[in-house]
Amino acid sequence: MSLFFHYLILLGLSVAMGNNYKAPYHQPKYEPKYGPEIPACSKNTTKNWCLEDSEYPAYEVVYELDKHYEAVVALYKNVIAETTNTVDTLSKLEQETYLCPSETSYVQPLRAVNTKGKWRVIINKVESYGIKYAQYARIEECEDDAAGKVCPLVPTCYDSKCLQKSIYHRFLVYDPTDYYFPFAIETFKLPASCACFVGAFKL
Repeated sequence: MSLFFHYLILLGLSVAMGNNYKAPYHQPKYEPKYGPEIPACSKNTTKNWCLEDSEYPAYEVVYELDKHYEAVVALYKNVIAETTNTVDTLSKLEQETYLCPSETSYVQPLRAVNTKGKWRVIINKVESYGIKYAQYARIEECEDDAAGKVCPLVPTCYDSKCLQKSIYHRFLVYDPTDYYFPFAIETFKLPASCACFVGAFKL
């Protein structure tokens, strides 16, 4: 058989295979969106946390919550059970007393800076399989003209000063850079009280 006929046979096989060939189907892979290291919401506040966030990745968070339901619920229960700086101990601001002028609020942050200096997405105001995720913290900050000043109710015969004190608070966070399990419990330093430090008696 001549080379010409061999060529025709191979050409016919190629055409036949080409007409029947179907590319294999690949399930579209979900790709998480990586937010900027410093979120846009930080530009609107001098705090280390954001209570409003127009770029909050709610869709991505809910997708991963549904995907890792049991493991995340276990972490969430641990945060609620082990974190003491919550709103459970007081029902009204009127129940608290202050020696130094301060402002107290109960916040539900969407992002915050952890103790390593990294902005993190806090799991808040989202729902997965009927569970509404809500993480609060009690914040107390010295008023602008109070920090470092003399405690107003302490006799002048004592050295005194109003000092901002902090507490370490745990939050369940979302980390899109962790492909396998993008959730963790991390620690955040938050203002907890405006304390009055009283020193030695002076004549």
